[in-house]
Amino acid sequence: MMMLRSAGISTAALLLILALAGPATALETVTIRSCYDGDSCRTTDGERVRLACIDTPELREKRAQPERARAAKDHLRAMVEGRSVGLRRITTDRYGRTVGELFVDGMNVQQAMVVSHHAEIYWKYASHCPWTQ
Repeated sequence: MMMLRSAGISTAALLLILALAGPATALETVTIRSCYDGDSCRTTDGERVRLACIDTPELREKRAQPERARAAKDHLRAMVEGRSVGLRRITTDRYGRTVGELFVDGMNVQQAMVVSHHAEIYWKYASHCPWTQ
């Protein structure tokens, strides 16, 4: 179940933050082969990556929202699929996926997903991503 809370920040303010904020440390570069939903991708090396601090609608489950889920997946794919991206590793989840943040040309992909309304901040894990504070 998603633990979500809306922030009272305007889209324009978030876009400004996105433009000015970049990763604070050097990132590993990986190439994204595919994205199978709006918050999970696979690299060309086969590594599974769960995007940290966001949650997107599910394609299949009891409370699935297939249209919104496909839109989120398509938006993520357009940003990262087939591209070299920066990866800030945070941890590994119970499914063996790397949990981390992706960056494209200095842009935080997770923030972009939230600003575009394709994802929401996953407050249960938001402390792992300083931009959510």
